[in-house]
Amino acid sequence: MLAVAHHSRMSTSRLTHLIIYLLLIAAVATTVSATDHIVGANRGWNPGINYTLWANNHTFYVGDFISFRYQKMQYNVIEVNKTGYDNCTLDGAVGNWSSGKDFILLNKSQRYYFICGTGGCLNGMKVTIRVHPLPSPPSSTVAASEHSASSVVGASFMVLALLIWLGSGAICYL
Repeated sequence: MLAVAHHSRMSTSRLTHLIIYLLLIAAVATTVSATDHIVGANRGWNPGINYTLWANNHTFYVGDFISFRYQKMQYNVIEVNKTGYDNCTLDGAVGNWSSGKDFILLNKSQRYYFICGTGGCLNGMKVTIRVHPLPSPPSSTVAASEHSASSVVGASFMVLALLIWLGSGAICYL
């Protein structure tokens, strides 16, 4: 009797692992990938950095994030209009962030203008970016069938990997 109870616990544990693993696969497969663009990369939001050059090396899409990392209480981020950007003023201010780790959702296809409102703008702390609409998915039947076939192959590989990971005993329970 003890052996049967032990065997039952092991199969429940393996089944739990299987369910968790499959849920993780499903979550990863259905997640839409958004990019977080960290302004200035490892140099952050600080004076004396060429943010125009930084922005020109990135492509921004609707749904992406732009994030600013800086010394809290020393700097901030203000979203302004073109006049505010060009003149380092608060003209057209529509957003104000000051946490030191600001994540801003780029939810419209448009040009955005950001400045530091604590005086840093005059020392180069300003950046403008163009956010593009999401690219359309391929519409050709060939591309769709190729994608479908690669998804089936990928899913089959994941199931095979799962079975190997759980061990040959998992095959008996499936």
